[in-house]
Amino acid sequence: MKLTITIYENEYWWGGSVTEGIRMPYDLHTDFFCDYRRYGISNQTMPFFLSNRGRYIWSENCFAIRFKDGVITVEGEEIILKQAGSCLKDAYLDAMKAYFPFDQKQLPDVFFETAQYNGWMQFMYDPTQEGVLEYAKGIIENGFTPGILMIDEGWQKAYGSWEFDPIKFPAPKEMIDQLHAMGFKLMLWVTPYVMCSGYDYVVNTLFNQNGEKLFMRTEDGDVAIIHWWNGYCAVLDLTKECDRRYLSDQLDRLVRDFGVDGFKFDGGDVGVYRANATINGAPDTRATAEERNDAWNRFGTAYSFHEYKDSYKQGGRNMIQRLSDKAHVWKGNGLADIIPATLVQGILGTPFICPDMIGGGEWSYFRYVAKSIADGELFVRMAQCSALLPMMQFSLAPWQYLDSYHLQLCRDAAHLHKKMAPYILSLVRHAEVSGEPIIRMLEYCYPHQGFAKITDCFMLGDRYLVAPVTVKSQKERTLTLPEGLWKYCDGTVFQGGEVTVSTPLEALPYFEKII
Repeated sequence: MKLTITIYENEYWWGGSVTEGIRMPYDLHTDFFCDYRRYGISNQTMPFFLSNRGRYIWSENCFAIRFKDGVITVEGEEIILKQAGSCLKDAYLDAMKAYFPFDQKQLPDVFFETAQYNGWMQFMYDPTQEGVLEYAKGIIENGFTPGILMIDEGWQKAYGSWEFDPIKFPAPKEMIDQLHAMGFKLMLWVTPYVMCSGYDYVVNTLFNQNGEKLFMRTEDGDVAIIHWWNGYCAVLDLTKECDRRYLSDQLDRLVRDFGVDGFKFDGGDVGVYRANATINGAPDTRATAEERNDAWNRFGTAYSFHEYKDSYKQGGRNMIQRLSDKAHVWKGNGLADIIPATLVQGILGTPFICPDMIGGGEWSYFRYVAKSIADGELFVRMAQCSALLPMMQFSLAPWQYLDSYHLQLCRDAAHLHKKMAPYILSLVRHAEVSGEPIIRMLEYCYPHQGFAKITDCFMLGDRYLVAPVTVKSQKERTLTLPEGLWKYCDGTVFQGGEVTVSTPLEALPYFEKII
């Protein structure tokens, strides 16, 4: 099926993939093409585009879309174009209620109450029991509030063993008990990838006691060996009951025997499940890559404490999702990308969002460049940008890589998030039922008032307009406030219209709506 749509004057479009958020909105002058049927989908993706003129495009399946010369061309199966009202909010709410209504499941408050802490950038591939406990103690000693702590990649003996490395973690139960006593909830990093050698692989492929064949298989019955960011592995296929039971047995044991609270589910993206380069033959076609990604996402939400990054068509699912890894840079997959991507997450039906790690979670920057040259100003601005988002997450220990001045400003940002937590939680509770975004575009709240192209500010609910600084050395910001009275964070009251405010490094610019 092929659908051709003429773009209206002053019509702006968003949708498809969060990773393209920095390019949006699309308009009459846009030249953009993506075939989501072939594109290696990552982060949050939906077969859904919507406009500020109340129109939207929906399909139950991936499609190809092109914006060129004022025309949108869509190719795929059973594509729907609907005029649902006159504005962005009308389009979103109509599509959400029709195609991805929210499941109303309640998420744990602690995700939103305080900052989270993920050891990925602090330890990379080498977390240890001693290092994790020292990191946790540092959080408290430096004036941060305990919350969720994640041990990322490298805690296990091997990919697919789901057992603590006995050298790195000689007494994991004792460590977890200590973390709980300090006030932390512990989550562990897991993926569906299993090393295709060794005991665990052999017993689950050749000699499984139940006679079941785990893992994604090729058409000739062999295990499909796929390529992922750490090499080549077998991969669990969660569309199969035996794979679901096997993985739940492993994770439930970690919960039962060690006190683990939940899991960070990484990988399992559509691109990997498409397995375009399997070593030993064509992949099994009994389930699509999209169905396998969906099964991976559905599996993890059985655990109250979970986190996902790569999801296809998960709009309406009350689940914790984060942005993909950002580099320690101002722009070019850095700080400037966070707000545009977060705005798109909200209108794709994924409002329970965590930006990437403060300071950046893209490991290669600090792998090849000394951590000691971390940009203190950038670190602080990333913390401030996260402070009034639903969640904020530290990784690199700011007390180790920043001087006392920049450390205090990061601490201030974390304290601001904690102060605003009751309001943020009220928005979370509302979103769980209504499906409304927590972080909203100005165009969503104030349609047809000239805000459609504003992607460096956001509304936190309908009460706060937040304008984080995302440009290095910026000492003031000029922006347009909607009609009404707005109280700036320093107490100054402004009428709607163009305003210029001072933005020293100590300040996160935000306005509270009074009238």
